[in-house]
Amino acid sequence: MEKVEWKVEGMTCSTCALSVTKYLEKQGLKDVKVSLATGEAAFGSEEKIEKEKLVKGLGQLGYKVIDEHHTADETSKVKRDKWLHSPLQKFWFCLPFTLLLSAHMLPIHIHFLMNPWVQFGLCLPVFLLGMDYFGKSAISSIRNGVPNMNVLIAIGALSAFVYSLIATFMNLGDDHLYYESAATIITLVFLGYWMEARSVAVTQKALNSLKAEQKVMANMIAFDDEHKEQIFRVESSQLRNGDLLLIRTGEHVPTDCKILWGDCTVNEAILTGESLPIEKHPKDILIGASILEEGTVKAQVTATGKDTVLASIIMLAKEAQGEKPPIQQLADKISAVFVPAVLIISVVTLLANYYFFHIPFDKSLMRSIAVLVIACPCAMGLATPAAIAVGLGRSARKGILFKDAKSLELFKNIRQVVFDKTGTLTTGQFQISNFESLIDEQDFRKLVYSLEKYSNHPIARSVIKQWRTNDTISWKTVEEIKGIGVKATDHEGNTYLAGSWKIAEHLADKKTHNIYILKNDSLVGSIDITDEIRPEAQSVINYFKVHNIKTVLLSGDSDEKCKVLTEKLGMDRFYAEQTPEQKLEVISTLNKETPTAMVGDGINDAAALAKATIGISLSDATELARQNSQVILMNHGLNQLPLALGLGKHTFITIKQNLFWAFFYNIIAIPVAAMGYLTPGIAALAMGFSDVILAINSVRLNWKKVI
Repeated sequence: MEKVEWKVEGMTCSTCALSVTKYLEKQGLKDVKVSLATGEAAFGSEEKIEKEKLVKGLGQLGYKVIDEHHTADETSKVKRDKWLHSPLQKFWFCLPFTLLLSAHMLPIHIHFLMNPWVQFGLCLPVFLLGMDYFGKSAISSIRNGVPNMNVLIAIGALSAFVYSLIATFMNLGDDHLYYESAATIITLVFLGYWMEARSVAVTQKALNSLKAEQKVMANMIAFDDEHKEQIFRVESSQLRNGDLLLIRTGEHVPTDCKILWGDCTVNEAILTGESLPIEKHPKDILIGASILEEGTVKAQVTATGKDTVLASIIMLAKEAQGEKPPIQQLADKISAVFVPAVLIISVVTLLANYYFFHIPFDKSLMRSIAVLVIACPCAMGLATPAAIAVGLGRSARKGILFKDAKSLELFKNIRQVVFDKTGTLTTGQFQISNFESLIDEQDFRKLVYSLEKYSNHPIARSVIKQWRTNDTISWKTVEEIKGIGVKATDHEGNTYLAGSWKIAEHLADKKTHNIYILKNDSLVGSIDITDEIRPEAQSVINYFKVHNIKTVLLSGDSDEKCKVLTEKLGMDRFYAEQTPEQKLEVISTLNKETPTAMVGDGINDAAALAKATIGISLSDATELARQNSQVILMNHGLNQLPLALGLGKHTFITIKQNLFWAFFYNIIAIPVAAMGYLTPGIAALAMGFSDVILAINSVRLNWKKVI
């Protein structure tokens, strides 16, 4: 499937995003996701996408497309070169005319400005510019079947202007001229749109800072004709897999790479939230955008562009912002019918004031126009995306990656957290403390290494690290059996098994060993492993205990070892010796009791992670585990788990506060305008400030205490 991601300018409210979505879906495109908060549209198609046609169609609706081929510099140049491109430029153009039209409010009257034709002349440039922007957009949105906010603005300004023009021709007098109202509406709404754009930009600050880290310079190593090293300074975007790099103290790592020579300490705080430097040695991976605090290394590029860790973080954050959590559905439904509803209320306001309350027609019209202008579906549309953008941005800075926004909301219900044992609550850095063998020691080591190198289990990885050898057995068949161990057959037909006590329970009386080795169903040896508890595990469990969240251990390890760990950490209960199928059943049962989060990192955790209310994996977990989880904690970030929970809850609280403000604002403001307590100009200004208040409340999440 061909996928496209565009930046779309001109979306100012949720109905705008809905209009873009509806248009793209009508063109037969799939997986359409339009984010008002980021101003981005993503979609795909099995067939070739006619991009020029789509760009033209969106342009007719009043939206401008900037695709991936336009750089930020090119885009800003276009904005500088094109006159009256941005809402702020339009505001400054309109402001002098509007101030002159409002001069009658000053104590000293300038008589010639009171002339109806002079007022018409002053209002006309503002009106034409407003109709060029609001009018075109309004007509296109109506044609597309989804009236947007600009319909209300256009009708309000048009009504005031046309009424004033009729009064001018009929010489009805100054009391019937509302040119300043038409100009004020257009001028202040342009100001409001600029404030909205700035508010959204503030909520995107964290994500934009990550994007900025993608563009750095690199020292690329090349060789001349005499095979001598030459250093070239190039942009990171020019690097390719396999290129050689020189990275020195204080420099940014330009892209993901593997150390070939040298030792160093690295600050990966921008990616993991971990401020303490990490030691790196040859064969270790350096993550692009991290900073080399000490040392000099030569490294080989392993990933560039969209394949890097940083790019995947940005992509996850953007995708999550595009997702709509359940609470957004109510706001979307209301926004979809909001504009038609306001139009009806506006007409009712005009008729009720004129016929029932006997208010003069021009005054009734101004009240009707104020209702049109004060109504603000923008606030309802931004309530959720703004809070989510800030919540996801803060979590990304702390090394907490959410795959979807729904997970942020679901965290509010979590009353139980289930932990895997090995590699999650424990370090996973095992040491062989003892072993017993019924065959020659060297042959036993060789056999164990030849079996365990095919396993992804943390215990197996530790064993092969300690007993690594080049003299290995060539197997006829070999497979890893989830939750059991590794099974292999040699060319003589002998069958070997390496696994937990489950494979040897009919041969051994005790469960005291970690690994049992069988040949043709006969025990040939066993290995004892020691594993230490993560330093942060105790504080994480204590946090959940204080907040009345139950903690459960779910492991494939022995009953005895699980019991010891559960008691030591003070967890509520444990399930030991569980196969992947049994883990899935346990999670299913626990989910029925209460919403449950699962933290794991192995292949045998994948199904349980997918089944849990929220699946959480560590950054170095198996690929299968990461794919089946909704949240990834970078750099063994178990200590960030309480923050993830707190951010989820407080992001939801912020969304509720934003939606309350959006609904409360309209519930109060529309009747106030209908009763004549707001002029159209004041209504236009209030409409813009409503979004600013909402954005400020969202931005508070950046420093708000959540744990």
